[in-house]
Amino acid sequence: MVHIKGLEGTFDTVVSKYEKMRPGYAPELYQTIFDYVSIGEDSRVVEVGSGSGQATLPVLQKGCELVSVEYGENFSKALREKFKDYPKFSVITGKFEDVELPKDSFDLVFSATAFHWVPEEIGYTKVYEMLKSGGVFARFANRPYTCKNEPELAAKIDSYYAEYYNRFHKKESKPRSEFTEDKAIELANIAGKYGFTDIKHAMFYRERVFTAEEYLELLGTYSDHIAIEESIRNEFFAKIANAINEAGGTITITDTMDLELARKV
Repeated sequence: MVHIKGLEGTFDTVVSKYEKMRPGYAPELYQTIFDYVSIGEDSRVVEVGSGSGQATLPVLQKGCELVSVEYGENFSKALREKFKDYPKFSVITGKFEDVELPKDSFDLVFSATAFHWVPEEIGYTKVYEMLKSGGVFARFANRPYTCKNEPELAAKIDSYYAEYYNRFHKKESKPRSEFTEDKAIELANIAGKYGFTDIKHAMFYRERVFTAEEYLELLGTYSDHIAIEESIRNEFFAKIANAINEAGGTITITDTMDLELARKV
């Protein structure tokens, strides 16, 4: 998804749809984190940008104290309800860069498909200050790539993006590209600029298949798509649905999940 400044709060308008349509993350990704840093009942953890909590439960199940920092008020309310049976779970509503969090206090700070909203220098510096010596920052994301093996459908959908999405957002059309390991390495190495060491990365993959209706529901959780004026968005989405139905009724997304790990000295 494209990051467009000023859209950070739009997710909060589609809480139930976001919970339904956004995927979680591979179990192997969490195991890689837990192999890198031991998390248990005595651990203190912060999650940056929890959304509806797709990435939260596997960490909570370790028995740790977990503080969620979530910008959306509706998401914050949903998180409190979703994890009400975990007494060591709490939510702070606000932007990560604005909230007060103690220094040298946390064993793990993690963020799932959310840290791109935080200005780099502010975010990495703050995470480093929050962590205990030996504490870990885990940044990961899901990078969906549609129609990898469906070039005709991809071309048709790309033409609709040029006609509607790019025109509305005043963006130039660019060739689609799949997220690469080189990009993950580049992201991982950012942490080194802010004092982190023992930098690692890992990649995980899966496929998801959607009907046209399901795919439109998914698109309706993306902030940059929500921001498109309604009548334009409706026409845009209708053309995408028609293209999918003409191509056999389903569309395949290839997910690349990248994980970047770094440790405070």
